[in-house]
This record gives sequence, structure tokens and C-alpha cells, in this order.
Amino acid sequence: MTNDRDDDAFRWDGDADPTLDAPAPRAKLPRGFTPVGKGAADVDEDDGETTSDSGAETAAREDADEPAAASETDTGEADAAAAEPAHTGNATLVTIGVLAGIAAMWTIGWVIGGLRLQGTAEFLVSPLAYIPSLWLAALAPAIWFGAVWLLTRRSRAWVRVSWLVAGAVLLVPWPFVMTGTVGS
Repeated sequence: MTNDRDDDAFRWDGDADPTLDAPAPRAKLPRGFTPVGKGAADVDEDDGETTSDSGAETAAREDADEPAAASETDTGEADAAAAEPAHTGNATLVTIGVLAGIAAMWTIGWVIGGLRLQGTAEFLVSPLAYIPSLWLAALAPAIWFGAVWLLTRRSRAWVRVSWLVAGAVLLVPWPFVMTGTVGS
């Protein structure tokens, strides 16, 4: 009961035209990429253009270079995945920003607390040992944050955040807490 007018919506005028069956455009492949398979495209090393092989040439190359081609493809995919930057979500960015602010406050707290204890600590430790240790303690939160930031570049976001939280907990400026507002 259907007529040809009902099927017109599913066809374009001139679908049967043989000139419309053009080959798909060849994509530029990365340098060093060696595809495997019948009729696979091969990369010209000089200019990066692709050329199509015949089936016999491809089969001969597959027999000779199969392990090398597979390892190049695997390492290429791994390098491409590692080179892509990981996208960080909004909540993770806010959390990292808050933890960076805490690290900055901890640095200030170590400086203030250490300077308040300087007179008392000189009875136990020489000033030549106290001043470098004070500045090392003051820089510890910033060093921790920078080290975590650099060493967890390719890790998941929760790993980075958990290391930053561990640093915020471990590097609390106890001289400030004990002699600052709480100890007064």
C-alpha cells in the first residue's frame, strides 16, 4: 500500500549516481605510525603524507615487520595517552585551591610561631641552628605542595588531593597553635 512518494524522505535525488562514490579522504597520520592490515595506509617519512598500498605489498610487509609494527603502535598509543592533559573537575580545582591557601597560611603560621619562640628556643638550641630550621619549617608547606603538584601530574585527582590533605595535616604550625591565639 505504500507508494514511492512515502519513501522519498529516505532517499536523496541522484543517490544512484556512480560519481558520488568517491574514495574517503586520507587523514594525515603521525610520524612513525605504521598501520597493519590489508590495504592499510603507509606514512611517507619525508612529508607525512599517506599513500595506499596494494594488498600484496601490505601482506609482504606484515610478514616481515609484524612484531615491530605492533610495538610501535602500542608505544605510540601509550605516549599519546600520556601526553594528553588530564581534565580536572571544578570540585577538584576548588579543593586544590583551598589546600593551596591552607599551605600559604601554614607558611605564615610557621614564621609567626617560630619568631615568637625564638627567645625561648635559644636556651636549648644555638641561633645558628635555630634560624635555618625556622626557615626550613616555614618553607615546608610550600615545598610539600610543589612536590605533590609535580610528582602527581599523571595521577588521578583523588591521589593528588589526598597527598595535599596529608601535607595539610602533617605540617600544622604547632608553635603558632601553642603560643598564638590558643596558647595565650
